[in-house]
Amino acid sequence: MLAAGVLLVVALGAFLVRGKWKNPLNLSELPKKLGVNIQQDASGYTFEHSFGSHSRYKIHASKVVQYRQGTAVLHQVKIELYDEDGGRVDRIEGDEFEYDQKGGTASAAGPVEITLMRPSVAPAITLKSTPTQLLNQLPKGSTLAAAAQAASASEIHVKTSGLTFNQKTGIATTSQPVEFAMAQGTGSSVGATYDSQRGQLVLNEAVEVTTERAGERVQIHAQHAEFQRENLLCLLRTATANYRGGEAKAGDAKVLFRADGSAVRLDANNGFTMATATGAHLAAPSGSIEFNERNQPRQGHLEGGIQMDSISQPGGRYGTSSRHVHATSPTAQFDFNTQGNLRHIHLERNVEMHSEEQSEQSSGPVRLSRTWRSPLADVEFRDAGNGQVEPATIHGAQGVVITGESQRGKEAAVPSRMAADEVTGQFASGSVLEAMTGVGHASLEETNAAGTRQSTRGDRIEAHFAVRGSDQPKSSSTNGNGGPAQIQSATLDGHVELLEVPATKPGAPAPTTLRATGGHAAYEGEGEWLHLTVNPRVDDGGLQLTAEKIDVSRASGDAFAHGNVKATWLNQSSDKSGLGSNQAGAIGQQAKPSAGSNAAGSIALGGQGPAHAIGSDAQLHQATGEATFRGHARLWQDANSVAGPEIVLNRQKQTLVARSNDPAEPVRVVLLSAAKAEHGTPRSLGIGKTAANVSDGKSSGGSVIRVSGGDLRYSDAEHKAVMHGGVAGTVHAETGTATSISNEVEMILLPPGNHAGKDGSQGQVDRMTASGHVTVNSEGRIGTGERLVYSSETGEYVLTGTAAVPPRMIDPGRGTVTGGALIFNSRDDSVSSEGDGRKTTTDTTAPR
Repeated sequence: MLAAGVLLVVALGAFLVRGKWKNPLNLSELPKKLGVNIQQDASGYTFEHSFGSHSRYKIHASKVVQYRQGTAVLHQVKIELYDEDGGRVDRIEGDEFEYDQKGGTASAAGPVEITLMRPSVAPAITLKSTPTQLLNQLPKGSTLAAAAQAASASEIHVKTSGLTFNQKTGIATTSQPVEFAMAQGTGSSVGATYDSQRGQLVLNEAVEVTTERAGERVQIHAQHAEFQRENLLCLLRTATANYRGGEAKAGDAKVLFRADGSAVRLDANNGFTMATATGAHLAAPSGSIEFNERNQPRQGHLEGGIQMDSISQPGGRYGTSSRHVHATSPTAQFDFNTQGNLRHIHLERNVEMHSEEQSEQSSGPVRLSRTWRSPLADVEFRDAGNGQVEPATIHGAQGVVITGESQRGKEAAVPSRMAADEVTGQFASGSVLEAMTGVGHASLEETNAAGTRQSTRGDRIEAHFAVRGSDQPKSSSTNGNGGPAQIQSATLDGHVELLEVPATKPGAPAPTTLRATGGHAAYEGEGEWLHLTVNPRVDDGGLQLTAEKIDVSRASGDAFAHGNVKATWLNQSSDKSGLGSNQAGAIGQQAKPSAGSNAAGSIALGGQGPAHAIGSDAQLHQATGEATFRGHARLWQDANSVAGPEIVLNRQKQTLVARSNDPAEPVRVVLLSAAKAEHGTPRSLGIGKTAANVSDGKSSGGSVIRVSGGDLRYSDAEHKAVMHGGVAGTVHAETGTATSISNEVEMILLPPGNHAGKDGSQGQVDRMTASGHVTVNSEGRIGTGERLVYSSETGEYVLTGTAAVPPRMIDPGRGTVTGGALIFNSRDDSVSSEGDGRKTTTDTTAPR
């Protein structure tokens, strides 16, 4: 805009001096030519003269008076300047000119009118006709009339007064107002000076130009203007251009022109600013703009520290929201399209863009801020209608970091951070960021209102932001932690990694970091879910989890695994184990988890080694440290295992719960017993298996205990596992020498390291108690009662009943035995009965 206005000012100067360049009429010759033969009045005087073969001029005065004091006065003067082909007619007209022969000056006593024409469009016309006159004489539609029309439209009319020319210095000056008019607009200045020898035109002050560009009115103001003839250069001081409700300013402006009068380049120094009607503002110490042959901007360059601001006020197209964008960059390169509208901006060297948005919603005020930092940035623009442009895309390279912060009302602010080697952002209508793609070392970080820091990394990340033009329910516009959701959805590909670090509470140990990996991840802002696929894996302290798909809630830290789930728990330290473990060598002193900690060691069934679990689905709850496995779930550690439709582990409480709702699939437990065999011959285990033969008549390993029922509850603090009948109705238990059916079975485990033997590293069953309608089968003997206690240390089964219904055992070979308590010793195959203060022993022979 500024350059277009400058062009008009310069064009005026060019036309004013063109007569001097191509028609060197020296006003100092006028008195000489007129005064030699004139000493009295003369009327209708016409003088015609040629300079070489290229130009000519004609002077006509209705009256010339030569005074004896050395002055001459010309009345009703018309000076016409011609090219040799008659294609140009410039005229200078005034009522009276006075020439001082002694001082060598010529002055116009009154107003002066000057008519100038562009030589490139002037028609070949007769010397007696101007383009305007010719138009009135020629028929419309003729070729010459069209040429005359173009010539008339190119005329520039200038009015001034008090014009003085000094023939000694070649300088013409006026201190009076200067007005000019043309087809493109009008202008004025106060005072003008023309140096014919230097070819320099100066408009002293108060330079003003009013013109139109693309149907819009443009006003240019300058404190001072200079035009240099030889290098086609125009200099402006304190220039201002007003257009479309906007304004552009430059402390000093320099414009270079082509020979046809079109602008080539504009250089602005000592401060350049531009403001638009839509609230945008641009400022830089210096800059330049290049123009095409139609005076439309082609390229621009700003440097020295650029600042760009854009403000949208409340009540506009964004409803009740307001947005302020502030950008800085040391340099900026601008590219324009063929229509002269902004197309592209290239920013370099530590680019920073900051946006701040405030909105009023039914749930309260919402603040959203975002800051972009990158070494390089490119912004592409599109047509927004009504002659306006708006950003379409932004691209950053060489390491881009985008930080943000959202806040609802007085709730805690929720910070976020996105980074990548290259980032491309897309804008919706109204310059609203709607999508962003990061490639190379891409990462996304957020901290929720609870202080939990969540970060996601990958090779590529694509995020879509919620574009809110109206009020939305809090459930759909918040992240569940107090702030408005900044990301609506996102996808990550290649080496995806999620880290979640809860805030450290005063006096509590450092929390455990949840780490999830995979080949692909999809993020949903609604509920803040992260879906991991392509070999996903979750590591939560001592827990390692894999599945076909893992869903992680960024709001709560919970994880949900689906399909072929596998999990492993590892010990946190050498002196801590999982369920059934205790601190180094301290019998019965179980390591207790700290409040709020979800990493209280590994979870297992009495061992110190890794524990493993499988299932069709799994759920991990971060806050409670609870893990739930479903779908043919199974957990094992060393020789101990649990299987069932559902297994629930709680690391904070260090408990295990297994349950079944299907009688066809009961909960099954396999535990190692600490029992010793003392016979050299194998013994029936009741499950079709035999103990190992040993040459010295003693077995060095314990037997296996299998228990099945409706549900199982295990407490590591008590080293106790309890199985209930539940949907299965009864509990079935199998040891090396007996099987039992009851309503409930309770097992007490020895902690690892508290018993001898090679299996001392894992927890073994020390005592098993079956209660409620007990039926036991051992070596063909069938016993019934209300309670059966098995001790792995002694190998004895003690069966008891009630006073009304004492225990009973039926031996196929020896008959029935009853008493206060029936004791079966698996080591010597003996059965004893206790009751009424006496002890009775019965020897039996059992088949092999």
